[in-house]
Parts: sequence; structure tokens; C-alpha cells
Amino acid sequence: MGYRVMIPDIVNKKILKFDRNTRKLLYNYIKKNLKDTDSPKLPGKALTGNLKGLWRYRIMDYRLIVDIQDEELIIVAIDFVHRSKIYL
Repeated sequence: MGYRVMIPDIVNKKILKFDRNTRKLLYNYIKKNLKDTDSPKLPGKALTGNLKGLWRYRIMDYRLIVDIQDEELIIVAIDFVHRSKIYL
């Protein structure tokens, strides 16, 4: 059994503001690379500094920021934004 992906309502509302193609890109990425995976850290990169403990995934020009909870096998989406605005 692999990891489950959770997208809180506040993040989902933000995602719904993107155009249809961007949303499809995100959901396809999650389905292909994160949902039911045994190693979610492999395609991602650990963040440092004040975002330490979180992971990021590059999806074209966008970044998906997640909190990977290993003990519960859950990936919680924290944010999804264009790469130019993510680290401000």
C-alpha cells in the first residue's frame, strides 16, 4: 500500500483558479507520480531554510509544495504556484 495524496480545501480553491490545462497537468502529475507510490521523495526535492521539512515537485513552470507524513503514509499539498512566486 502506497501513500495517499490529500489536497486541503484551501489549496484546492487556489488550484481551481488556474486554467483547465494547468489543472489537468497537476492532477495527471499527482496521479502518475505521487498517488499510491512507495517512495514519494524520489521525484521531489527537500526544501531548506524556513521551508525545511517540506518537499517540492517541479511541474513545468509550477511548483507543488507538500508535507510528506511518513508515519501515516500521507502526502498533504501545501501550495501550488508559478515558480516565480513560490519563494517570496
